Amino acid sequence: MSEPTSLSDRYFQLIDRIVDNTLKGKIASTERVYRMLLQSVEVGTGEIFERCLAQRISTTQTQLASKLKATRILKALETIEKQWQRWQQENQATVEVTTAVEQILAAEREQYFQAMVEALDPNRERPLNQDKLAKLGQELSSAAKRETDSQLASDLQQLAAGIERGVQSFTAIEPDLISWIYDSGSRFSGFGAEKPNPWRTWSQKVDSLLPKQLFQCLAQSQPLTNIGQVANNLELKAWVELAVLLQYLQRGLVTWFDKQPYNSKFGKQLSYSTFLTFAVVWCELWQMLINSRGKLARGCFLMMLQILRTFARRDDFPLYSGVFVSFSGEYLQNTLEYFDEPLKQAAETTEKARILTLLGYSQRTVGQYAKAAIFHEEALAIARQAKDLDCEIANLNHLSRTYANQKDYSEAINSSQRALILARQVGDKLGEANALVNLGYSQVLSARQLDSINSEVYSEAIQYLERGVELADWQGDFQSQAFGYSSLGIAYVILTRPTEASAALTKGAELAQYSKDVYLQGLSFSYMAEACYTIENRANAVGFGSVGMYLLKQINSTEWRQAAGLLTILQGQIGEAEFNSLLQQQRSQIIALIGVDGYDYVPELLAEYRQR
Repeated sequence: MSEPTSLSDRYFQLIDRIVDNTLKGKIASTERVYRMLLQSVEVGTGEIFERCLAQRISTTQTQLASKLKATRILKALETIEKQWQRWQQENQATVEVTTAVEQILAAEREQYFQAMVEALDPNRERPLNQDKLAKLGQELSSAAKRETDSQLASDLQQLAAGIERGVQSFTAIEPDLISWIYDSGSRFSGFGAEKPNPWRTWSQKVDSLLPKQLFQCLAQSQPLTNIGQVANNLELKAWVELAVLLQYLQRGLVTWFDKQPYNSKFGKQLSYSTFLTFAVVWCELWQMLINSRGKLARGCFLMMLQILRTFARRDDFPLYSGVFVSFSGEYLQNTLEYFDEPLKQAAETTEKARILTLLGYSQRTVGQYAKAAIFHEEALAIARQAKDLDCEIANLNHLSRTYANQKDYSEAINSSQRALILARQVGDKLGEANALVNLGYSQVLSARQLDSINSEVYSEAIQYLERGVELADWQGDFQSQAFGYSSLGIAYVILTRPTEASAALTKGAELAQYSKDVYLQGLSFSYMAEACYTIENRANAVGFGSVGMYLLKQINSTEWRQAAGLLTILQGQIGEAEFNSLLQQQRSQIIALIGVDGYDYVPELLAEYRQR
């Protein structure tokens, strides 16, 4: 729809009046120009004024060669242009709120929640802060009073009330945003069913029915379908309140975790799990509502996608590892399942490729190698289409490791070589380090499978591994260093070089602990146990094996059974009494790494292993 001609004429007249008064000396300061713009340009019509001004400037520029006066006119127009830019900057918030209101009002009534979610999108060029959100609520309330349709007026008022309630609920929780982390006597390791978790604390701080019941449900690790009957009967304002509240809580947690990069307990890994945790909540709500309140469900789906998009756009997005550290095993598995179906409906973008990468290596962590390969293949195809080279290289590396887990060593070598070539072509040093480690690791396993006695094959493989470790060290990426050292140590275990294996694995375990990569930490300890077993250091074999078994079990990795198998063999060789004596000797070292609960859980895990 074109703008009214009278408005364009009015803006042309305004520009001409400012120019004329400037030439006559009646306007002595740029501040006067700004005030005239402030008084005369209507909010929401900036594009019209901008086109009029651009047209006047263009016309004047073409007259410069033939009209001396044009130079003075152009100077006056440039003054207007500078003050217009100032006007835009200082009135941007008003424009943004006005735009959001217009978009909501243009939506069908049944899609008001979806339109509100789009207005809340943190991925907008200028996302709404708390002041703008309050202004949006006021404008929607004013629009409701002007609306003649009583039902539309009611819905608009509900949007406004939901915004207000969401801000109020967040204000009530904000003082306890992170207090739950410091509950006395608790060991916080991330989101999940374990204590402490935020939901229990937050449920005590809010009065509104939907967030209170949601938090109580999450605190008890119950499916959100338990609140389905209540949720399905709630009005629009309850869902708007929840959208505002959860977005503010998520943003607050991420901001706080991001400020703890050197804290051994917290850090960016917990920021990663925060994104996924809140995305899971919206995903569950979408699944709960999809068959009963489809339009509302679509809004929940959009909230989930917005969170994943924000996460995927981070400069430090974990292309190689880091997220599963903050989930318990069962919670991680549920997270992977939640995102499987909705991501099939998402657009083929680089953000989707990155989330699929994360899901792929997480599936590998829990032993789902076939699923991991599917995720990585899809991510690889999307990354290529989107020309996201870092993501493409990462998925080639992950496929190499996945194929190695599946004992398809020729494909593992092929994928790592492709990753290495591409990484070197584009200067991706992190990708190159991982590719070198994958190539060396795959070659060692391949040679062992073929019972090769060619020392040159192993020598070349070790050189790749060592070069990968050196490059990872140079990059200063702790997770890649941990991956390199653990892989080198595993190769030495395979080659029956226990002393060199122990040194590399010890380094790998330390770096994995520092980078909070539970999988590599557990894997390193498990192979350290094998190295100790080779040289008949039974006490350390029991200690390291127990720690590795427990850590891998905590994230539901199937490789916990490898450590459990070694401990079971050792127990059979030396007898149960001697085994328990060695376990007691290692008690202090084990507790230092996995706590008293972990130490007490070792016998249960061994019993579980024997029963299967």
